[in-house]
Amino acid sequence: MSERVASRTAVLVCQGRAAADGRAGTARFADPVAVRLLRAGERAPVEQVRANTPPTGWRERTAYESVRACAEVVVPRTVAIDEALRAHVGDQLVILGAGLDTRAWRLSELARTDVWEVDRPASQEDKQDRLPTEQAVVARSVRFTPVDFALDDLGTALDSAGHDPSAPTTWLWEGVIPYLTRDEVRATVTALAARTAPGSALVVNYQTPSTRAAAGRLLTRFLGSSITSGEPWRSLWRPEQLAALLDEYGLRVVSDDNLLDLAHTHGIPTQGRTSLRSGRVAVAESR
Repeated sequence: MSERVASRTAVLVCQGRAAADGRAGTARFADPVAVRLLRAGERAPVEQVRANTPPTGWRERTAYESVRACAEVVVPRTVAIDEALRAHVGDQLVILGAGLDTRAWRLSELARTDVWEVDRPASQEDKQDRLPTEQAVVARSVRFTPVDFALDDLGTALDSAGHDPSAPTTWLWEGVIPYLTRDEVRATVTALAARTAPGSALVVNYQTPSTRAAAGRLLTRFLGSSITSGEPWRSLWRPEQLAALLDEYGLRVVSDDNLLDLAHTHGIPTQGRTSLRSGRVAVAESR
């Protein structure tokens, strides 16, 4: 993935949230901000999914199916993460690989929280271009922190942005781990652990090995989707593997659930998507 190009996966995830807003089948999910971050052409498949009117052209149909499938994934994932953040709300929230995240603009529980959005420079520039000037921030503050992980040090960047490593921090790491190598995952855990004071927590979303998910991504790339072709998955983790890694750095996993179980727990319709089992949300607390 080029550091000079904004993430296309971030756009797809935003489209999924926009498509599900008000149509997720559960009152626990709402994201009215997502659609405001999309450009006109990106809204077209969202509107088609919301109206349940699939297009006929194969490229248009591929985009439609990608948004529809993404919506089914992001609803339980977003609900679970939002619940975890509410349970660990504090003065500092750092979102790693923030993409087009909307929580600082929609979660009222963050009113007394400073939020640092960490992402590649190109992605951060793209997000700031997309944000409507009239979109009010509900968090105490939002601090865009561009980090090129191939060149920049996370700690130095957060120091410059005013993050206090001696105070408890809630870390959110959503939808990023699959796109990193195992060495890159470990390096990121090392960097955040160095700034994790007692009382901190990490909310992390990751993918486990799945033949069904791997086949689906290969098919999407074969059909010519421009969304994921340049952003391949590089590492998948079993729960015990990720727990062991986090434990090395003083982070104890207190919950770890797959998205299908989370959907059932929160009463979210799944249309029988057993593939949700490969996505997980874990919460770890500092010892």
